[in-house]
Amino acid sequence: MSDHSTAPLDSSSGPPDSGAAETPRRNFVVQFLAGALGALAGLVPAVTGGLFFLDPILRKNKAPAAPAEGTDAGGVVKKDGFIRMNITLDALPADGTPLQVKVFDDIINVWNKIPNQPVGSVWMRRINDQVLVFNTVCPHLGCAVEHRAAEGDFYCPCHLSAFGLDGEKKNPIPPRGMDSLEVRQEGHEVWVRFQNFRAATPEKVPV
Repeated sequence: MSDHSTAPLDSSSGPPDSGAAETPRRNFVVQFLAGALGALAGLVPAVTGGLFFLDPILRKNKAPAAPAEGTDAGGVVKKDGFIRMNITLDALPADGTPLQVKVFDDIINVWNKIPNQPVGSVWMRRINDQVLVFNTVCPHLGCAVEHRAAEGDFYCPCHLSAFGLDGEKKNPIPPRGMDSLEVRQEGHEVWVRFQNFRAATPEKVPV
């Protein structure tokens, strides 16, 4: 009967070290958490910036109703789309001489409200107790129309367009006459619906 000797157990052999297996998982978790925290840290400024830009819109939706038309809001009085001019009927020359008058309005967008700003100008003429108003922008290519007292007409120095004092064109250069504006008179007050129109077209198209 042979003698079978049992080899001594190698103390280095045995089941895998569980601590070594846990190390990669632990590193993965740490890296995942670090990445998530980094993404969150980057997201906070982006959200804050987005709220900053959206805040005017959100405030506009929550803001109380704007003052009713016809009230003085920043020095400009408007009603039904008409602006009350800062000149009365009595201040216009009684002989019909055109007078250039600036138009002021409140410039409003979702971020700003800038009150009482110049937005254009008009030529105003008094004919007895009625007022004619023309936009000073030439309907040809948008230059400023001047008044020539000696010739008794309106004149665009850019391209030699000429108009009668009634706004009708006097030569074929402009595509249409001067752009007349709607006028409302309340006593001696003069109200104007100020508009600009597309240039270089025969049609009078608001822009």
